[in-house]
Amino acid sequence: MSINIKRNQLKRVVIVGGGLGGLRLAEDLSKANLQVVLIDKNNFHQFPPLIYQIASAGIDPSSISFPFRQIFRKRKNFYFRMAEARAVFPDKKILQTSIGKIEYDYLVFAAGTTTNFYGNANIEKWAIPMKTVSEAMGLRNAVLSNLERALTCATEEERQELLNVVIVGGGATGVEIAGALSEMKRYVIPYDYPDMDSSLMHIYLLEAGDRLLAGMSKDSSKKAYDFLTSMGVDVQFGKMVTDYKDHKVLMKDGQEIPTRTFLWVSGVKAQPITGIDGDHLGRGFRIVVDEFNRIPGMDGLFAIGDQCIQTTDPAYPGGHPQLAQVAIQQAALLAKNIQKIAKADEENEKHPGSSAQNIDQQLKPFRYKNLGSMATIGRHKAVVELGKFHSQGFFAWVLWLVVHLRSILGVKNKVMVLLNWLWKYVSYNDSIRMITYATKPKEVRDRLKREQTTHLGTDLLENEEEEEEA
Repeated sequence: MSINIKRNQLKRVVIVGGGLGGLRLAEDLSKANLQVVLIDKNNFHQFPPLIYQIASAGIDPSSISFPFRQIFRKRKNFYFRMAEARAVFPDKKILQTSIGKIEYDYLVFAAGTTTNFYGNANIEKWAIPMKTVSEAMGLRNAVLSNLERALTCATEEERQELLNVVIVGGGATGVEIAGALSEMKRYVIPYDYPDMDSSLMHIYLLEAGDRLLAGMSKDSSKKAYDFLTSMGVDVQFGKMVTDYKDHKVLMKDGQEIPTRTFLWVSGVKAQPITGIDGDHLGRGFRIVVDEFNRIPGMDGLFAIGDQCIQTTDPAYPGGHPQLAQVAIQQAALLAKNIQKIAKADEENEKHPGSSAQNIDQQLKPFRYKNLGSMATIGRHKAVVELGKFHSQGFFAWVLWLVVHLRSILGVKNKVMVLLNWLWKYVSYNDSIRMITYATKPKEVRDRLKREQTTHLGTDLLENEEEEEEA
């Protein structure tokens, strides 16, 4: 298996990850005089802020997903490969992937984060995370199938397990999914399940800290709490979840909540990659970068977004918040800086020892501009902070809708989401309530199994080198 991309005279930039940061970087660099290769484990870009609405059956997955090849179909020197990064060899400037190796001039890690279960095997096995479209569909299936089973179960104890929903994590995702499920309980269940007492469904939101939305002001946190409690969500603070056993969420203080729907949105971590050792990693396995998003001591290696930690910004000495705007802003600046670096490298190749070697003076350091934060809790209920402007309630809700609708890729997707929202607003009804379990074809299962045992990095590279020497 080979990546099968021929080198040309242009400098090659390889980007790992097609999230909001990686996509912006690829868009900007693909317009420049560079060869750009985007690598992602999916063949589509997904819009993270609206993933929770898939879980609550509010929108269709396709309406917030957009194929990479369609986005870049008119870019001449752009290539996409569906693969996963396995290892990097900085001294050889080679990236090993699940489908083979690829040489690079500049390599950017923009793969974001995965859910952090903090080493708890039971929680990792049974909890439902909320980072991807497929995970959101998993939660939707769990909620809907548990409702179906609750109608036919034999005991009240089992029925309560099926109807309880426990969400761990009081950040934006936890708050928004709690609100969405509460509206589903109020407006959908009485009509779809008239023979079920919807009051038996309980939604718990557990937060280890002392308030919700820790990244926003205390006033917004309090308002979000008021909104959720008015919608019937049981919000509990100071709750440290320690385990999940026998269909029960266990807490440090001894409290137990029975549930078959256990959602974990309580932390994230970056995905480690072979070739970048612990000396280059900060908290949460995030790659430490300098003010230009370079990985110190590794020529041509960069990282942006949630996968990196940057402590050189005077306003954020402990690192930036893991927000979409940080990744997008870093990507926009890095695109400009990489073009300057590429130009300087080409000049040095033509005229060794030229002044272009002092590239740092030509680059612009990253400084994050906080554009604000927002979260929606339900109909006419949202909190927005844009600089000194703070809003809560109806106007904030409308502003949230407008901002997120504008951010969705593609006119068709915008229309689909808008129509879903309008229908839901008029009818109080979510229309995407099918239970679908995706089964991968045998050919795909076999390929994934094969890729897990090949292209793992060091061994393969060494074997290839031995064959070349022979």
